[in-house]
Amino acid sequence: MILENGIIVAVEADGLWVETIQKSACEVCVAEKGCGQKFLSKLAGKTVSIRVLRNKKSSAEYSVGQSVTIGIPEDIIVMASLLVYLLPIFAAIGGAWLFSGSDLQAVGGALGGLLLGGLMVNLHSVKQRDDMRFNPVLIEEPVQPSILNFQQ
Repeated sequence: MILENGIIVAVEADGLWVETIQKSACEVCVAEKGCGQKFLSKLAGKTVSIRVLRNKKSSAEYSVGQSVTIGIPEDIIVMASLLVYLLPIFAAIGGAWLFSGSDLQAVGGALGGLLLGGLMVNLHSVKQRDDMRFNPVLIEEPVQPSILNFQQ
């Protein structure tokens, strides 16, 4: 599980919006000058807002400005990346192949397949919006046993 620290920027009934600082690998990457990541992060800012599902606590226990730790499962990141990138590409290739009568038909089929693939990704995202397995979750900080011993 990948852990990130962030600050709550909005509280909703079913989740929280957490702003995290983007950790870029530009300082250690070999392709530092050939990659557009550093340039894009300068243009867009260095913060990212993520919708996070609450565990068992109510919304009243969280407030804007509170610091929290969120967890994102690694396997979900891999599966989501494959879904977002590969499904529209395969749909575009399938559309081009299906309508391969002429060049214009193939281009139209590829664009239609690309749009269909994007729509399928969007529908999957809406369907999995509140599923704890597919979303970042709040990590509850465990109570340290040494503090309990001093209070007795």
